[in-house]
Formats: sequence, C-alpha cells, structure tokens
Amino acid sequence: MGERASRTKATATARIAGVGTANSEHSYSQTELLDHFAIGDPKVRSVFLNSAIDRRYLTLPEVDSDGALIEESQGELLAKHQRMALDMGARAVHACLEDSGLDLADIDYLCCVTTTGFLTPGLSALLIREMGISPRTSRVDVVGMGCNAGLNALNAVNGWSVANPGKVAVALCVEACSAAYVIDSTLRTAVVNSLFGDGAAAVALITDTEDTAHGAPDPGTESGSPRILSFASHLITDAIDAMRFDWDDSQGKFSFFLDPQVPYVVGANTEQIIGRLLDGAGLRRSDISHWLVHSGGKKVIDAVRVNLGLTRHDVRHTVDVLRDYGNLSSGSFLFSYERLLQERVTRSGDYGVLMVMGPGSTIEAALVQW
Repeated sequence: MGERASRTKATATARIAGVGTANSEHSYSQTELLDHFAIGDPKVRSVFLNSAIDRRYLTLPEVDSDGALIEESQGELLAKHQRMALDMGARAVHACLEDSGLDLADIDYLCCVTTTGFLTPGLSALLIREMGISPRTSRVDVVGMGCNAGLNALNAVNGWSVANPGKVAVALCVEACSAAYVIDSTLRTAVVNSLFGDGAAAVALITDTEDTAHGAPDPGTESGSPRILSFASHLITDAIDAMRFDWDDSQGKFSFFLDPQVPYVVGANTEQIIGRLLDGAGLRRSDISHWLVHSGGKKVIDAVRVNLGLTRHDVRHTVDVLRDYGNLSSGSFLFSYERLLQERVTRSGDYGVLMVMGPGSTIEAALVQW
C-alpha cells in the first residue's frame, strides 16, 4: 500500500482546469494616446506607431477645466493600482471559475501576482474579503518580479496543487500598468509608455486524486485540460539591470527602464533554456505543437522566433495579444493560452511550451501536455 501511494504521488501532475481574463474599461489606439497626451515629438510618435500594437486598455488621468491632464502623484497611483487590481482581479477570477465549472467556495489556495503597485495587506487578502472567498483559504502574494512572474507563480502553485490533490489552486496575475508610468520628453519613457496595457488573468489548477486516476473525474477537471509536466528557469546575470524600476526624484514616482538590448539578450538565451526543458522530457522542438510566448514587444517576439526557429504561425497568439492589448506583463501568456483554447485545435497528446521573460533578466518556461 505504501509503495503504491509513493508511486501515485511521484507521478501526480496538476492540470490547468480553466482560465479567465479581464481588462480595464476603455481601450485606445496608439494615435488616440498620442493625441490625448499631446505628444508631438516625431521620434516619440514613431515609437508608438511602429510598436505592432493597435490598441491597449488603459485608465488615463483625468483632465482639468482647461483640458489639461491632471498629474497623478505616486500615492494616487498606488490607490489607482488597488482599485484597478481589485476590479480586474475579481472579474478574471470569476471568469476562470466559470471556465472551470467551479465556484468561489471551491478555492483552497490563492496566489496573486503584480508588479504595478505595492499593497499591505496584499492583494490576496483584499480579494478574499471583497469577493467573499473563504477566509480559511491559503494564500501568497508575488510582488515586483515583473513580466516573468506569472510562470514563477504557476511553478509555486503547481507544487501546492500536487501536494494537495483534489483541491483547487488559483493563480491570478493583475497588472494595472496605468498606475505605473512617468511622462517626460525622453525616449526611455516613450518606449515604456508605448508598450504596456492593463490586464488580469487567472488560471485554476487541480491535481487528480487517486479516484480520478481510476476513472472518476474530479470537479472542475476536464479531460482536455493540459497537465503541467515540468519547468525551467534561466537568470541572465550579466543583464540584471536591463529591466528595472528606478525612483525618479524629479517626478516623485517610480519609472520603469527597458534596455534597448533586451530583445537580443533574451533571444540569445532562449535556446539553452528550451533545450534543458525539452531534453528533460526526451523531446525535440519539432515535438511541440503549441508555443505560448510572452507578448513582450515586437522585437522580443521576433528575437525569440528567430533563435528558436519558430514560424509566424507558432507565435500567432503572442503577436495577436500584443496587437490587441499591448504588453500585459505577467499575465500576457495566459491571454495567449485562452486564445489557443478558443481555436479548439489542441488534441490529446499534444505538447505545449509556455515561455515568458522579464527583469533579472529572466527567462521562465514550462512544458505541458494535453
């Protein structure tokens, strides 16, 4: 009996039971944003208009009686982050539960991810109170890791799920990018302000119980949901300052920095992490049917595609999410995953790779199978 239980535990894998997404209320074209902020510099306008982004969801600052934009202090931005995170986060969780066939009462573990603001108590505690989730729910908050944090969180939530078969774990990524910006005349801020959008994405994990293995399905688990097989990480220590938040004394706000070399640094390191991920499963790149890559920006997507030898079809969802939403930071890959599911092209036995990149500089990857 003990040997059988050990074998079951060793081979247990969590399944992605459902996914849900949400955005802020209004979307804007890049041209509308340039006009709204009265940006006339041709170099800055070129950055916006050549970003491969059509629209982004944003919550823009209000205007005064003269039509001038009202400047938001760092304190006001933090309050804005909390309002937006609670709203988008709750809607993403509800959408995820509906997709999973679950209810709020089914949540046993909640992990919340964000980089666009700092809260104490954390977002997980605030959501539990606001949504009416059981106060007995275990929770954790992942704050400040950046665009790669969604997969870092999924790795941790996967471990909890495997250790607690039959229970429901939810990972929620919420990025209120409208609450993390600086407006000045530099190209540094122009690049950042041309790229990011507001969004939230939630994913529910369930690990099969022993009864499931013998044919009785767990609630919320569909036969077509992919199993999470493994993870791989790579920290590019030579580029640790390539993506970071700095404090801008002149603005009294945090300002995000993106090194122009980021796409090339990330691209040059993708082969080794994907090689480790696939070698561990005895697979080749040609065995992967579905690639879900972070929508980090046009140059980042192109660098990843070229270095891994992927086709434009392989990264179609990544490109489309960038086009329709911009860079949604930690939840971007889940927006791509949701679009893949909507296509209904996955088949039993298909392998998929999830890959994200962000501050560190870091590349995270996961291998899944339908």
